[in-house]
Amino acid sequence: MVRVLAAVVPAACLLFAVPAQAADEGTERLFTFKDPKITESSGLAVSPTHDGIYYTHNDSSAAPTFYAVDGKGRTRAAFQISGAEARDWEAMAATKDAATGRGVLWFADIGDNMDGAWPDISIYKVPEPRTIAGATLPATRYRFKYADGARNAEGIMVNPKTGRLYVVSKEFAGSVYAAPKKLRADRTNVLRKVAAAPLMATDAAYAPDGSSYVIRTYFSATLYQPSGKTISRLEMPELKQAESITYTRDGKALLTGSEGVKSPVYRVPLPEREGARPTPTPSATRSATAAPAAADTGGTSGLTLTNVLIWLAAAAIAVGGITFLARRTR
Repeated sequence: MVRVLAAVVPAACLLFAVPAQAADEGTERLFTFKDPKITESSGLAVSPTHDGIYYTHNDSSAAPTFYAVDGKGRTRAAFQISGAEARDWEAMAATKDAATGRGVLWFADIGDNMDGAWPDISIYKVPEPRTIAGATLPATRYRFKYADGARNAEGIMVNPKTGRLYVVSKEFAGSVYAAPKKLRADRTNVLRKVAAAPLMATDAAYAPDGSSYVIRTYFSATLYQPSGKTISRLEMPELKQAESITYTRDGKALLTGSEGVKSPVYRVPLPEREGARPTPTPSATRSATAAPAAADTGGTSGLTLTNVLIWLAAAAIAVGGITFLARRTR
């Protein structure tokens, strides 16, 4: 019971401690995937070099294939990745090589519904196609393991300023894990925990300018400063199964999608200057004898018994629903 509470209380705090801002009135359905082969869109990225092109891939039990889609949801090309497996692809990211200006795509085979079924996970680095026409592309495979034991994950992101790769675990009390600064293809790389993540994270992405990152859950999206400090939590449009999130190329909005045949992708404008405004901290006039602020997990310091009971009740309901949902999803 103690172990259960230890996992549930932080998760409940992350979910309810930071009030969600309502989705902007400018939220719109950007497009719907038209291709019947796109049945479980799990990753989403905006092309860094081709205007009006979006990339996606299916979830597990699929070939190592990704799709280039235009702004009306029509598939422009399908690409195969050589030397890659697709055990449980859950996420992707797109960056630009600072030296060459060429786009780089990252595909994350990081799903592990048994939380330890696989001895390691893999992330593939693929050069972005120069032209949007079907082709087979080479990949560099990087293997990873977690410093604190295997776990399930569905989110990756790459800091465009540093080039560093991060994996976000999908748990009741999830975490952000940093990859080594220099990745090695000839040995297993170790992922180390660097920040907290919200309850049941399904995707993550870095802003194009590196000023913030976002983590998506089944319920909402949370914005963070690069340090891991919470900025705010945003409401998202209702989706059948919220799976993916990314920033638009200009960084002014988020794109979020769902699994399913003919699933939609929504554009959610970010509040003006959102990335520059942190979540309010406790007042400087707080008594010196009060408990110190907790580590940044959404402002959960100073809990009262009432707070705990409310969070436990809410978490119990959430855990039941999420467990049911998680067992039905990959």
